[in-house]
Amino acid sequence: MNVFLYGPSGTGKSTVGKLLAESLALPWFDMDSEIEKESGHSVETLFGSLGEAAFRDMETAALKKIISENASSVVSLGGGALLREQNRQMAEGSGRVVLLSGSLETLLSRLSADSYVRPLVQEDPRQRLTDMLAKRREHYASFGRAVETDGKTPQQVAEEVQIQAGVFHVTGMGKPYDVLIRAGSLDELGSAVRQRGLNGPAALVSDENVAPLYAERALASLAKAGIEATGIVIPAGEQHKTIETVTRMWEGFLKAGVERNSVVIALGGGVTGDMAGFAAATFLRGVPWVNVPTTLLSMVDSGLGGKTGADLPQGKNLIGVFHAPSLVFSDPAVLSTLPPDELRSGLAETLKHGIIADPELYQLCKNRWPQDIDEVTNLVSRAVAVKVNVIRVDPFEKGLRQALNLGHTAGHGIEKASDYRLSHGECVAIGMVVETRLAEAIGLAQPGLTQEITAALSKLGLPVEIPAGLDRQAILDAMQLDKKRSKKQVHFALPESIGKVKTGVIIEDWQRLIQL
Repeated sequence: MNVFLYGPSGTGKSTVGKLLAESLALPWFDMDSEIEKESGHSVETLFGSLGEAAFRDMETAALKKIISENASSVVSLGGGALLREQNRQMAEGSGRVVLLSGSLETLLSRLSADSYVRPLVQEDPRQRLTDMLAKRREHYASFGRAVETDGKTPQQVAEEVQIQAGVFHVTGMGKPYDVLIRAGSLDELGSAVRQRGLNGPAALVSDENVAPLYAERALASLAKAGIEATGIVIPAGEQHKTIETVTRMWEGFLKAGVERNSVVIALGGGVTGDMAGFAAATFLRGVPWVNVPTTLLSMVDSGLGGKTGADLPQGKNLIGVFHAPSLVFSDPAVLSTLPPDELRSGLAETLKHGIIADPELYQLCKNRWPQDIDEVTNLVSRAVAVKVNVIRVDPFEKGLRQALNLGHTAGHGIEKASDYRLSHGECVAIGMVVETRLAEAIGLAQPGLTQEITAALSKLGLPVEIPAGLDRQAILDAMQLDKKRSKKQVHFALPESIGKVKTGVIIEDWQRLIQL
C-alpha cells in the first residue's frame, strides 16, 4: 500500500517522506525529483517554459508510473499534485493520502531556509503563499484532518503520519511485519495476504462468536485472491485457552492440508490470536500466520508483538513462544458488533497505553468511546503506535516492553482468583488502580495519581475495586506465579505520572504494602 504525503510548500513533505520510508522499510519517491529525472530539466525551468498545465500533465504521468510499478511506497507529492481529479483518484485508489499543514509563518521560515525555490512562490513569497493557501483552502480541507507540523521535528511528524495512515512496520523479532489499520478493509484481507507472498492451503481460525459474523467475508476475500482456505471454529472464552483447544487446531490444520509454506489466519480476539499463533508456531516446526483482530483489546494490545501461547490451570500464558505474525490486519469497522462489555475491556488497555507513553491518547480515552468511525480508527491507531514503538525497542520483553505490563501483575492475579468470571480488561483496570496505589505508597508516583486514574476508569464504566467475594490470598498467590518473575522476585511496572512508567521495580515487602 502506498502512502502519499500532500500539502502546501514548506510542510516538509520531502524530509518527512525520507524518514517515513525508512521507518516503513519502503521505497521513497519525490514527485518533483522524478519529473526532473524524467525530463532532464528543473521544475522551475519546466514551469517557465511549458506552463503549469503542461507540468500537471507531467505530474499525472509520473504518478501513474510510480503507482503501476510499486504496490507499496512512500510518495512526497507536489503542493498541487492532487488538484487534478484524475490524480486524486489514482492516489486514493492505491493507498492513503496524508495531508501535512503548518502556519504561514512556519511555512515561510522553512521556505526561506531552503535552497530550492518553488516556482509558484518565488516572487514575493509571503503574498504568493497567502494567496495560494486561500485559493486551495477548500481543496486541502477535503482531505480530512491534517498532521500539524508546527513545533514538531520531522521524526515526530513521521510518527504522526503513521498514526494518520494506520500503517506501521515492526522490526526486532526476526522477520519484520506490517500492521495495517483501516476502517472497512476486511474485504481486502485476501489481497493483503497475497501481496506478502503467502499462499494456501490456508486455515482460518475463529471462535463460535466471531465466525458467524465475519468468517464468510474473510474466506470470500481469500478465495477472491486465489487463496484456498478452510475455516476452523473453536470454543469462545478464556476458559478454553488450553492445550486441548490448541490440539483441536493442529488437527484442523492437518485436515486443511496446511504445509510449511501455507498460512494460518487468526480471526478474532486475543484468545484466538494467542492460540492460533502458538498453534502455527508449533505445527510443522513453524508456519507463517496472519492476525486479524476483531476486538478493541486485541487490536491495540494482545494482537501485536508475536506473543503466543495458552494457559495452564495454575495461571495465564504460562506456556507459549514468540512467533511474529507476517501481518496484523485490523478493520475498526468490525468493532460496531462488539458487545459493550468487550468494548470497555479494550478501553482499559487503550487507556493503559496512554498512561505509559501518550498523554494525548489518555485524554481521548477519558472522553469516552467515539461514535464517528474516523475517530474510532484514530483512537485505535494511536494506541497501536504506543505498543509498536515499545516493541521496536524491546521485542523480547527484556526491559522497556515490560511497561506494557502495567496493571497486569495484579490484574492476572485477580483474573485467576475470579476463575475468569471477570474479563481481562476489567481485571487490568482494577490492577492499574492497585499498582498505582502501590507506586504512591513507595513514593514513586506523584501524589493523587491513583485518584486521577481511578476517576478516568470509572468514567469509562470500568471497575476500580476488587469484588468483595474474591479470595485475597488467592490473588497474592497468583501474583507470586506471575510470568514476569525473575530469581523468585516479582518485577512490577509502575506509573510515575501520565505518560511515564518505570519497569523492573522490585519491592521486597510488596505483599505487605499492596492494598487489595
